Amino acid sequence: MDGASEPRSDISTGVDLSRSSRCGWRGRSREWGILAGLLRAAEKGRGGVLLVEGQPGIGKSRLLAEAIDAAAERGFTHGHGATDDPRQLKPLAPLMAALGESIQTLLTAREIVPSDAVDLRLWLADEIQARLEERVAHGPLLITLDDLQWADTTTLLALRSLIPELASYPLVWILSRTTGIGDSDVDKLYEVLERDGATRILLEALSEQAVAGVITDVLGAAPGPELLALAAGAGGNPFMLIELLAGLHSEGAVEVAADHARLVSQRLPQRVQEIARNRLGRLHPPTRHLLQVAAVLGRSFYVNDLADMFGEPTTRLLPALEEAEAAGVVIPAADRLSFRHDLLWRAITETLTEPVRQALHWQAAEMLLKRGGSAIPAATHLMQYARPGDIYALAGLDRAVREVLPSSPQTAADIAARAVELSSPSDPGRFDRTKTAVHTLTSAGRLREAAELARAALCHTMPPGHAAHLRYQLAYVLILAGRPLEAVVEAEEMLSQQDLSDELRGLAEHVLLTGMNIGGEYRRGRKRAEATVAAEECRNQPALMSAHVLLTSIARAEGRAADGIGHIRKAARYAASGPFQAQCPRLYLASILTDMRQLEEAETLLQAATEEITALGHTAHAASPALFRAKLRLAQGRLDDAAAEAQAGLAMAADLGMHIFDPFGIAVLAIVTARRGDIDTAARHYKSRHQAGQGPAYGIEWCDWGMALITEAQDGPHKTIEVLNALYTDPPQQSSLPMVLMTEPAAAAWLTRLALAVAERPGAEVVAAMAERLAEDNPSFSTLAASAAHAHGILHNDPKALTHAVSTHVGPWDRASAAEDLGVLLARTAGGSDHDAAILSLDQAFDGYQQTGALRDAARVRATLRKLGVRRRHWTTIERPTSGWASLTDTERNIVTLVAQGLTNPQVATRLFISRHTVKYHLGHIFSKLDIGSRVELARLATDIQARQQTGRITSNSSILDDSQVEM
Repeated sequence: MDGASEPRSDISTGVDLSRSSRCGWRGRSREWGILAGLLRAAEKGRGGVLLVEGQPGIGKSRLLAEAIDAAAERGFTHGHGATDDPRQLKPLAPLMAALGESIQTLLTAREIVPSDAVDLRLWLADEIQARLEERVAHGPLLITLDDLQWADTTTLLALRSLIPELASYPLVWILSRTTGIGDSDVDKLYEVLERDGATRILLEALSEQAVAGVITDVLGAAPGPELLALAAGAGGNPFMLIELLAGLHSEGAVEVAADHARLVSQRLPQRVQEIARNRLGRLHPPTRHLLQVAAVLGRSFYVNDLADMFGEPTTRLLPALEEAEAAGVVIPAADRLSFRHDLLWRAITETLTEPVRQALHWQAAEMLLKRGGSAIPAATHLMQYARPGDIYALAGLDRAVREVLPSSPQTAADIAARAVELSSPSDPGRFDRTKTAVHTLTSAGRLREAAELARAALCHTMPPGHAAHLRYQLAYVLILAGRPLEAVVEAEEMLSQQDLSDELRGLAEHVLLTGMNIGGEYRRGRKRAEATVAAEECRNQPALMSAHVLLTSIARAEGRAADGIGHIRKAARYAASGPFQAQCPRLYLASILTDMRQLEEAETLLQAATEEITALGHTAHAASPALFRAKLRLAQGRLDDAAAEAQAGLAMAADLGMHIFDPFGIAVLAIVTARRGDIDTAARHYKSRHQAGQGPAYGIEWCDWGMALITEAQDGPHKTIEVLNALYTDPPQQSSLPMVLMTEPAAAAWLTRLALAVAERPGAEVVAAMAERLAEDNPSFSTLAASAAHAHGILHNDPKALTHAVSTHVGPWDRASAAEDLGVLLARTAGGSDHDAAILSLDQAFDGYQQTGALRDAARVRATLRKLGVRRRHWTTIERPTSGWASLTDTERNIVTLVAQGLTNPQVATRLFISRHTVKYHLGHIFSKLDIGSRVELARLATDIQARQQTGRITSNSSILDDSQVEM
């Protein structure tokens, strides 16, 4: 354990939060003050996050231990976990340790049998969150996680989700990591959490005063000048200092007299490795050998594993174990023994030569595999020390891949890729390992590595069926990576083979049609898709599914809405009965229904898709429902909820490496910020997409529509018409106009208005005519009729058509837009009746924009009303304050009611038929408006408000409550 000192037994380790420095814990007053503040806040109901980092031996683990003691003294529930081995392969190990659980116990409790086809990461994160919520419901909770520099990717991914989700509970997280070790994933986690409000501290070297205090604590006497000078060689590192003092004491190099300690010998090495050798040198040979073997087993180890390594009963090891403990080299740690410090463990490991170390690791792996049970501990040794071509070792790695894949595809990918490296070209199992490695890399979002491995394997001679399967995997990876045309090439290469099995031929057709669809190759794809659908004998579900998806896109591009929805419904049915991308057609259907403003069914589909993704383990698509839901919320006029879903979806997509639906999230954020009036931020959302260099993806047409809106807001209509000119004048480009108008109901009116603004009436006529044709050809979709009437009214100055648009538009923003156009048209006409009608219509537009949060649009209408001699405030009915109880929206008040009853975020989401992302987003706004920071404070305030409302002392519309009104 890191520590500021290793105090004598008579030194108190009191946990008084007000004491900033004490015996055994020197030089950390600032850090202790921060930690004490977090614990005090948790006692009042507020959670917090402390990020600790520093060099090895600087005192990180000691800080965590002090926090645990202090929390336990005050009745906190607490859990501690650590990743104590840099070769750690067990997914979620530190979190499971903190909970006192294992993945197996979680699965058993829910009667779930994992398989290598199911990705359990989402399910496990939800289960951990539920466990934590159960515990924190009974009082403050402290979770400490140490040595995160070695944590597996599933742990880091879970923390990215858990910490923000649980931010409103009295839960204190303390995360610790060693600087200079580990990869960028831990850096990213710290950066994200710090941006969200976590406190980050870097433990520095101890000051001279603190060093003197540590020496006094350990030796029981104040140090003399020479001893202080020698201690300076430890560089203020507590562990190094303690080792130095222990060595001085054991060698008789220090003398204590008259409460002063003076140096009587200068003989002491300064480097930890030499200190470790010196300490080992004082032990008997059997104990030294035992510790060296133990070091191979890991930072902590089971005694029975050590006994098996020596082929001896545990009783024969007792003398050596007792000597090792007495020397302070190892200490008990729950059901295992652990080296007292990471630096000491590594130093002992380095006393072994490489050949000896390799042989011991191989022996450990063999011992663990022969014992049976989990193959993961053995894989820890085999990853680095297995010999190429070792069939026994490869079998162990294969087992480990299958075992770890459901809970940690990243770890499985590492093991699988290593197994391929160790397989000889003649090994008959090499192909299966390569196939597995490509699959695990794809599941882990490491698409570039997956593609490279598949291409490299295809360069070697293999049976045709093997090559075809790898080529399918490669094509699928290219689809996910946004490179559909390359995927088409690979699929066509597969289909050129004569002896292809029916299964592989169906998969090749599936990826070929998918690539053509995403790549926009409708002309080439139509004939193939129609032939696939027409072939009654075709029973290949993947091919049928992708054929119907492609025909959906073609039908929409040609303005056949009903045909498009018919095809996508069939695709969804095929997908629901197959193990492939089951949620994608359902998501596409939800998107199309959103476009057609059939919003209730779209909501139902997205809810079902979300449940399926978790239940079936489609974690790669975990971000997709949030991104599609963001578009739905925008259509419903719920800008806050739309932004919340888009932000959550994009963040999760980045974590999972799945960017195919990113355009939805980017477009929603841009449109939301533009409607609120923050055009620069809107433009940055689009710029971020281009900087990321994402390739073609689903929803790109809608994303481009959003970009046109931003261009018009920034640069005006003339610049925008230059960008869109081909859409009005170029027949090939005009072929995409039906898709644009069917994707966005507001597009027809906007494009018509834009053309007229720059005196391009022919272009406006083209758009209006196309909108009318779509409405005539698709009479069962009222949203197309509303769009056509809206465009017609603008083009022909027809108030009747605009009135019809106002009454038939489904979306609240769309309705407000039509009302604004009607009001502007009526305002141009002289006469009292038209003047009053204009004001009435503009008022309707103003209210509609205000209620949806479209402040920029509302400001424009307010300016128009002002020209008509009418002044409107930001709220036409009730002036809503910016803070206090009266500032809460209806949705926010509903959330307050449920949270005050003790419901968790997922439970609130279920009750209100919204997502947990939206609940978390609204809670943040609620806390900000009420100037509170926890559910405890919210429940207390809600109870007080309810009591005062019942007695009539305040009303629901009271302004901000001060301390005289509500006692917090």
